[in-house]
Amino acid sequence: MTIFFILVFLVILLLLGLPLFAALGLASITVLMIFEGSINSMADTIFASLNNPLLATIPMFAFMAHVMIKAKVVDDLYDMCNKLVGHIKGGLGFATMLACTIFSTISGSSVATALTIGSTAIPQMQRFGYRKRDTYGIIAAGGTLGILIPPSGPMILYAIVSDVSIGALFLAGLLPGLVMAAAFAFYSWFQANRHAETTSQEQANILEVFATLRKASWAVMMPPVILGGIYLGVFTAAEAAAIGGVYALFVALFVYRNVGLRDLADCVFQTMRTSAMLFMIIAGAGMFGHAVTIIRLPAEIMEAVTALGLSQAAFLLVVMAAIFVLGMFLETIAIILITTPIILPALIALDVNLVWYGVMLMVNLEMALITPPVGMNLFVIRGITGAPLFEIMLGALPYVALLIAGLFVMWLFPSLSLWLPYAAGFGL
Repeated sequence: MTIFFILVFLVILLLLGLPLFAALGLASITVLMIFEGSINSMADTIFASLNNPLLATIPMFAFMAHVMIKAKVVDDLYDMCNKLVGHIKGGLGFATMLACTIFSTISGSSVATALTIGSTAIPQMQRFGYRKRDTYGIIAAGGTLGILIPPSGPMILYAIVSDVSIGALFLAGLLPGLVMAAAFAFYSWFQANRHAETTSQEQANILEVFATLRKASWAVMMPPVILGGIYLGVFTAAEAAAIGGVYALFVALFVYRNVGLRDLADCVFQTMRTSAMLFMIIAGAGMFGHAVTIIRLPAEIMEAVTALGLSQAAFLLVVMAAIFVLGMFLETIAIILITTPIILPALIALDVNLVWYGVMLMVNLEMALITPPVGMNLFVIRGITGAPLFEIMLGALPYVALLIAGLFVMWLFPSLSLWLPYAAGFGL
């Protein structure tokens, strides 16, 4: 019963709008005071949570994303995608999804992807006859790819909490991410072709196509450089983050030449703010993990799994259903940091591959971004367009169904997630 009240207390704090790190810390302090009578262990717990070299990847990948966004590479990316497939009926939605896919590998953020691509693509698609709700759905779904396609911020957090290799997770998310991107793109093309009012833009000549490819090549080459280096064993994920930052600086300062010292200072400031926020959340998550261990929540879950005789498949089904429900009310980072410490012992005991589970978790969290009442991408699109939230939700609904189907495929075929990490030599 104590466990139930602690979890309800935490959820109420979050729903009241308390910052995640504060809610986790307050719930943890409550447990420590009740069961230990003091908070003397808190300092050691926080230090242990933050004394992790993997945390260095967070500011470096964040800096890389801020610099590339500041350099406005998205304009060339979107133009390239349009020139390639925009002349086909329904091709503009396809091009938008392609741009979202590539930009996800740069930003590592679903919200940033939806905001940046959506600001450019939504007016363009509506100009060529796309229904409003369809344009909203394309951007909402395309934005979610930032969670699954590396480098993903939520993946890094999950890797830190579960002690899983970031490099293995990045490679594991690549193929499922591309599969979901392809499913989204073909569905958007199918929807556009169902409506007679959808038109296409004029086909670009070969010289225009090559010109846009040349301009966008620096942005397109970033994912192969980062993931290729990890796959070939040239550098670790942490080293890849540093190389990505240097690459972004080179592109911004010497190729695009549109980023000045004031812009760089702003990128550094935004990076510091983002990193400090995440480090505080990780410290709170460390405290929460220590607290749930004290009240034996992981142990009790293991006892319940054993008593009920749940198989690996049944347990995963229950966990995924619970995370889907939580995703309607909580933000993705909160879900990762609250659920992972609780169920990790059960996953290990049931011999669930933690990299495979991580990929399924990311697909589930993609749904959290586009399901009401607190789907972040829905509110991003509302902020861009001022459209009614209900209409945006209707546009996103088919993509939720595609994500559910995708989650089932990831569960049915673990090799889709694990083949690349195995091939790259990661011991899983």
